[in-house]
Amino acid sequence: MIGGTSGAHITSFSLVDIASHGRACGIINPYYVVFYSTAIEKQLQVVGRVLVKQGHITKPLEPLRGRDLALTFAEGMIRFAQSIHAPAKLKDLPGFTEAHLTRALQAAKDPHLEMKLKNMPVPLTAADVDTYMEPVLRAGATGDLSLIKTLDD
Repeated sequence: MIGGTSGAHITSFSLVDIASHGRACGIINPYYVVFYSTAIEKQLQVVGRVLVKQGHITKPLEPLRGRDLALTFAEGMIRFAQSIHAPAKLKDLPGFTEAHLTRALQAAKDPHLEMKLKNMPVPLTAADVDTYMEPVLRAGATGDLSLIKTLDD
């Protein structure tokens, strides 16, 4: 990501009872990639080369931009996770429940975390959490990238 705090980092703390911080970030990161799409194009092109080289992305990234680039990259990340038999969505974690999503959304609205929201690649406020972060988390739970909204939508 580009400086700041990633939403995956913020979300992971609501999953500590079922996954380590790193594992939780690894699962939810592809979904935040789609949300951050236009803010991280350069990074996706650079890191995407690794996923292409390893065969997790099978089409050229260079002509892609914005959401199309991010979707292709996220799908590559998910294929990589599957290739190493790692969970690719939150529902793959034993013990995952709706309460984990509720806890993550409530935590993101905590005034003490406001600076973390504002410091993400696509800054949010607590008032934006239900509109933008909730669909990211629902996508992360189900694996359905089409649920994710972006500020451009």
